[in-house]
Amino acid sequence: MAERNTHFKDGQLLPFKLAAATEIEAGNMAALNADGYAVMASDTASIVVAGVADETVDNTSGADGDKIIRVRRKKVFKFKNSSTSAVTQAQVGSNVYVEDSETVASATTNSIVAGVCMGIDTDGVWVEIR
Repeated sequence: MAERNTHFKDGQLLPFKLAAATEIEAGNMAALNADGYAVMASDTASIVVAGVADETVDNTSGADGDKIIRVRRKKVFKFKNSSTSAVTQAQVGSNVYVEDSETVASATTNSIVAGVCMGIDTDGVWVEIR
């Protein structure tokens, strides 16, 4: 085996191709659909949270991959706490789930992991997205 110059990215701000007919607004959770394209995070089966949109990108008139969105991850973000399935202090250190692109919950229908709860404030939940 020989030495090699392995290319790398810092992994904190990554570009993803946007799904067709999709707009993601800055500050909302972004996810990847089953085909690997970025969509707005939701409690929808077969998506995986990628991070938080660093910008607003509108691909509502485009095809899959016509536009790129930058998504920030490896940080702790504050999201709204669910009013129907609230995250509690007992869940600090545990996974929390996507209720919608700006809200996390202690349980949801499809159990889409938003990240790990790192703290609770009166106005939201701190979530680490890896």
